[in-house]
Amino acid sequence: MGVTAGDGEPTTDQVDYAALFAATPSPYLVLSPELRIVGVNTAYCRATGRTRRDLLGQYLFDAFPDNPADPQANGVTNLSASLARVLATREPDTMAVQRYDIPVTSRPGGFEERWWSPVNTPVLNDGGEVAWIIHRVEDVTAFIHHRQERRRTPGPPSRREEGMEAELYARAKELERLNEELRRAHARERQVAITLQEAMLHSPDLARHSDVAVRYLPAIGSLNVCGDWYDTVDLSDGRFSVAVGDVVGHGLEAATVMGMLRSALSAASRAVAGPAQALEVLGLYARSVDGALAATAVTALVDTGAQVIIYSSAGHPPPVLMHPGGECQLLDQATDPPLGARPAHIPRPQAGTAFNHGDTLVLYTDGLIERRDEDIDEGLQRLTDTLRECLGLSPEHMADMLLARLGVSHGARDDIALIVVGL
Repeated sequence: MGVTAGDGEPTTDQVDYAALFAATPSPYLVLSPELRIVGVNTAYCRATGRTRRDLLGQYLFDAFPDNPADPQANGVTNLSASLARVLATREPDTMAVQRYDIPVTSRPGGFEERWWSPVNTPVLNDGGEVAWIIHRVEDVTAFIHHRQERRRTPGPPSRREEGMEAELYARAKELERLNEELRRAHARERQVAITLQEAMLHSPDLARHSDVAVRYLPAIGSLNVCGDWYDTVDLSDGRFSVAVGDVVGHGLEAATVMGMLRSALSAASRAVAGPAQALEVLGLYARSVDGALAATAVTALVDTGAQVIIYSSAGHPPPVLMHPGGECQLLDQATDPPLGARPAHIPRPQAGTAFNHGDTLVLYTDGLIERRDEDIDEGLQRLTDTLRECLGLSPEHMADMLLARLGVSHGARDDIALIVVGL
């Protein structure tokens, strides 16, 4: 038996929330920030003709794509925009009534017309980030079809039908107006964010390296600005360095710190003898920058003449050197604590390894490999396994394949920076 209050009434710890969710009469989905279905109630299964087993774990728009037979279909576009607003603003988003055809399980390739009135509501974790999205829909298909049929039938509608039509129309137009204002505001913010991030990540030396591919993906809902970075720096005598780094947090504050650390490391790499000394300079500088403590970075100097890579890491996941036969070598012999982690200055370690023509060097931030409730070794194993599947691809194609095979092409919980170097 559960605990009861003094007056004999049951307390909230007796409520079976799983049973409550399952029995809720409106159709509900629970989505992860990556838009994968992690919860579905009975009403949603009944409304769509799907089972929980069909839907759980699926990417939302794989489960419910647009109708390919309808060139005007825009359900995915509209819903995707609404969910992006929820992730970015951490506020609920109510959508206007719209058509969104759904697949018919009994007819492979067939779709059935549906009219939905959706509401998307974020559930925040203790840190204020979106942990889940509750996606509720009201299926008004029967009403829309009845209204369409009435228009084809002689005779005036009933007073009740007129009232329902007027209320639905007024609600839809107001939501349409509000959502259009939100879309415009979000588009302006996103464009400012993209311009800022592109300026911060601009790497003039990168243009001289056709064998170096870079990718940057912000965390879902972060308005395209983040604390991860990549950089390429040309040195003398056929040498160049590549680096990635990660500032704790997301958004403009993390991006500002990222820009300062990236510039400092770029300057240090040009002025000191090697990667370890560059990270020593960066660590000293990080102590004077609010928000820079616990940032991580790894930098590698590629000497094309001597065919050697010299590297050093400040608390960052190890780069991977893949050989033409598929053997993957983790460059993990020079790892030190994150920037600013030590109270006193101690020289950082560095290590070197030879490479051969045809090898591939991959640097990345932890968003590429880390998953909730999973050991980092599992993520590293998944990365090296995936790299072997990419043997023979160019750096550009390999970068795209890595993101796709690791399931982060549409974004992830954390920011991602990636460098692929063909040696």
